[in-house]
Amino acid sequence: MNASTGVDGNDRDARASAPAPGKPRPQLWRRWWFWLPLLLCLLAGGWFGLKFSSTGQRADLAAGYIAHVVCSCRYVGNRDMASCKTDFEPGTEIVRVEDDTAKRRITASVPLLSRRTAAYDPEYGCALDLP
Repeated sequence: MNASTGVDGNDRDARASAPAPGKPRPQLWRRWWFWLPLLLCLLAGGWFGLKFSSTGQRADLAAGYIAHVVCSCRYVGNRDMASCKTDFEPGTEIVRVEDDTAKRRITASVPLLSRRTAAYDPEYGCALDLP
């Protein structure tokens, strides 16, 4: 019996049935095209579920609240940003604040969920932009 002879006696070399090097296996390629769209759909569904749930609504509320409070602090009260950060309520630490001094606008955002902007008008004070 030869080393390349199989159990059933046929002459087969195990390397002859393997795909040529450099060519992807068709099974792996098909699996990739199946799992990637499925994974993207699951991620998008999770994001939409979080965005429009009560958590997403609270994130939108917190971003709007912080944008308005910081805008009033900066442009009505004429305080600096370090002083305005002391006005944050507990639980709003995740909200990020950006200050555009040229346009007198404050943008507050909760990463991946919400972004709200408050603009200062000398006649009316600070007002939130429409979401």
